[in-house]
Amino acid sequence: MKVGIISFAHGHANSYADALTKIDGVQLVGITDDDVYRGTKAAETYHTQYFSRYQELLEQDIDAVIIASENSKHREHVVAAAKAGKHILCEKPIASKVEDAQEMIEVCKENQVILQTAFPVRFNSAILRAKKMIENGDLGQILAIKGTNRGTNPGGWFVNPNLSGGGAVIDHTVHVVDIMRWFMGSEPREVYAEIDHSISPYDIDDCGILTIEFDNDVFSTLDCSWSRNETYPTWGDVTLEIIGSEGTLKVDAFAQKLDVYDKSGANWNYWGDNMDFGLVSDFLNSAATGKEPSITGTDGLRALEVALAAYESAEKRQPIKLK
Repeated sequence: MKVGIISFAHGHANSYADALTKIDGVQLVGITDDDVYRGTKAAETYHTQYFSRYQELLEQDIDAVIIASENSKHREHVVAAAKAGKHILCEKPIASKVEDAQEMIEVCKENQVILQTAFPVRFNSAILRAKKMIENGDLGQILAIKGTNRGTNPGGWFVNPNLSGGGAVIDHTVHVVDIMRWFMGSEPREVYAEIDHSISPYDIDDCGILTIEFDNDVFSTLDCSWSRNETYPTWGDVTLEIIGSEGTLKVDAFAQKLDVYDKSGANWNYWGDNMDFGLVSDFLNSAATGKEPSITGTDGLRALEVALAAYESAEKRQPIKLK
């Protein structure tokens, strides 16, 4: 299978490219990025061709693209790739506006291409085991869930609302909301949030606490902040505490690591799951077989709706019902 990557703006693009180089039968045909330095450097690193315009990449003989551009550019890139007949793996959040996400889903459907949202946490062993326990009824009836997704402020375009659509809340809410929906097969119906800017020097939300009610009457809380200091890994805190009528389960998606402390601070030496590899492998399998992606564009949309409702809730200081 021949694949291209549109933009290395998002840090996960490097691990996606690395995954492509390790999967048999897959060729990374090219990389495009409007940042010439970033794009040419990535092309050199992964021994492929650099294209200054994404339209040039889409004209190549490729089957699929991975889109890792800034959030506000996802719609443009997905629509163009879909019209070119390419299957698509799009970085999260799927978009920064609901109407953009809806258009992306429709255009992919019209052009009969796959649109998969990049939620790699679904491919973590601990998360998969927890889902199986829930489905087997080991915890009884699920009553509540407490989640966290905390990390450092990534800076760059992430703190420019015109490119990101928001700060920590839009960045860190969607991963955990997707897992909650996936675990329970239930949709969020109401969101209440308190959001603030109190940690970083950037004028953007960097801390938030969400309370989410689901249509199965489960309520959950989520700390979705950029509350870690600069020596902490940019992303590395996804935890869930699932409270059931028959038991409680605590899951730490990033526990498969060694903690190394040296002069540079605390560092992680990984030995466990490569979630991005699992995500990319799953996407390519769906693209090759034509089956429905395991994580759809609609999954991305539902998670985005919660993040945007959180912003509305914090602004109006009241719960927001989801349609």
